[in-house]
Amino acid sequence: MRSYCGVHKGLFGLVWLGALNWGLIGAFNFNLVHWLLQSSVMAERVAYIVVGVAALLMLASGVCKKCKMCCDPAGMKK
Repeated sequence: MRSYCGVHKGLFGLVWLGALNWGLIGAFNFNLVHWLLQSSVMAERVAYIVVGVAALLMLASGVCKKCKMCCDPAGMKK
């Protein structure tokens, strides 16, 4: 299993939460974020913005120095 830095772990978690939420909306018309935040419209908007920013950071960040060894194909352990 790959070992990532704390920032990448947090970003992965947020992106997975967003993906899970969209999957639930598509499959069952169930909005997990809406349910978790008890219909607070402002809190939902903030959650969606945070997940969107996390996705953009994942795209833009590439590989951090701590993660370079585990993510760089040339540096992967066998």
